[in-house]
Amino acid sequence: MSWKTEEKYLEKEFAFSNFVEAVKFVDTIVPLAEEMDHHPDILIHSYKKVKVMLFTHSENKITDKDYTLAKKIDETVSS
Repeated sequence: MSWKTEEKYLEKEFAFSNFVEAVKFVDTIVPLAEEMDHHPDILIHSYKKVKVMLFTHSENKITDKDYTLAKKIDETVSS
């Protein structure tokens, strides 16, 4: 599944085999977000799904920062 625009967010849902794997994935996002000083909204639900929602609050819209972080997040999944 690719990133899509829903309401004001650029978002994507990731599915894992269990809760532990979902939390580990969130842990991989933390340093990326900190490095960029750009923090996504993250929802863990259904015990093994993670929804990542990106939005640049200071600009009140989706910006290049969101697309850059989305690409970095995708790279952690594919590596």
